[in-house]
Amino acid sequence: MNSLRIIRLIAGNTFLEAVRQKLFLFLVFIAAAFIVSSFYFRDLDFGFSELKFISDFGFGAIVFFGSILSIAGAAQLFFNEIENRTALTILAKPVRRIEFILGKFTGVWAVVLAFTAMMTLLLMAILWYREGILMGMERFARDFPEGRKVLYGDILWVGFLQWLKFGILISITMIVAGFARTNLFTVVISFFILIICHLQYLARDAWAEIAFWPARMGVAVMGFAFPNFQVFNVGEYVALYEPLPWSVIGSLVGLSAIYIIVYNLLAVVSFRSREI
Repeated sequence: MNSLRIIRLIAGNTFLEAVRQKLFLFLVFIAAAFIVSSFYFRDLDFGFSELKFISDFGFGAIVFFGSILSIAGAAQLFFNEIENRTALTILAKPVRRIEFILGKFTGVWAVVLAFTAMMTLLLMAILWYREGILMGMERFARDFPEGRKVLYGDILWVGFLQWLKFGILISITMIVAGFARTNLFTVVISFFILIICHLQYLARDAWAEIAFWPARMGVAVMGFAFPNFQVFNVGEYVALYEPLPWSVIGSLVGLSAIYIIVYNLLAVVSFRSREI
């Protein structure tokens, strides 16, 4: 119970420090501007497909800026503690390194939750408003025979799943920060790993066609060591007005939980070998 209290206190301080950072406010403003700007593409007269465009554009903005916030925010808040020597003060108290890492992770993840929730609700509001306008237009009224078609409940699920993906990304950043010496190195390596995770499906495709078994095993290990972020691109279901399958939601929640737990344990191991 004492460990949970320590983690909660560190997470709370990290959250407050993060929301005061200019980076958080800047990304919130830019992401919101991108999502709102999608609404003005109605001038191109996309018609009914405009809602799909707004949905795709909005989710793209959430993923792009959320990834930046996850990596840059985690790295910055971690190295602030190191450079200001506050980490030394905290760890000099009866605070274990696992509590420090989990507290930092939870605090950054909470900030990303606030960001993801705000942007998802903004996207829903824009879709609701524009869909109502299209339903009132005679030339598009036939496209809505049974009322609204956008699955707003599923949009919340998509936002939630992106938040889980950001949790994996924060965990990866914490692993790198545990042994890295500079903030810049951590950010660069974490973004490089982000690219690997988005291209990971290529490794699995190659694994299936490699005949030389040692190479095949090596590619297989790499394929499982890094999560496949492509599987989180489920916004297409909502964009095409199809219900998000519960099997997809359950599998992504389970996958995220496994990677977050394992990566955080690796982050603790990485941080334990670091001299402060």
